[in-house]
Amino acid sequence: QVQLVESGGGLVQPGGSLRLSCAASGSIFSINAMGWYRQAPGKERELVAVITSGGSTNYADSAKGRFTISRDNAKNTVYLQMNSLKPEDTAVYYCNVKGRHTFGSAMDAWGKGTLVIVSS
Repeated sequence: QVQLVESGGGLVQPGGSLRLSCAASGSIFSINAMGWYRQAPGKERELVAVITSGGSTNYADSAKGRFTISRDNAKNTVYLQMNSLKPEDTAVYYCNVKGRHTFGSAMDAWGKGTLVIVSS
């Protein structure tokens, strides 16, 4: 089993910043990609940003220029620095980790989510 522990969500005013963290542990042999998704009320879950083990990144258009994803491979941890937050960024943010378990099978794990509310 893989456990993902997310932290860093909360209430922030428009224009403010938050930093999300997600630490993965458990039966992990290798991690290929770590990412953040979000789901706003009444909407489908969508990709925010993803980073590969080699450091390549991909961002949703809505995140480009404002959010930065990074990872600490030694700690199996991924971060999402969110700046210039807007009310439309309000959502539950989910961490996702893809790779392989120690017993060989493919791994596609999700965190429980952390709520981000951008409001004045």
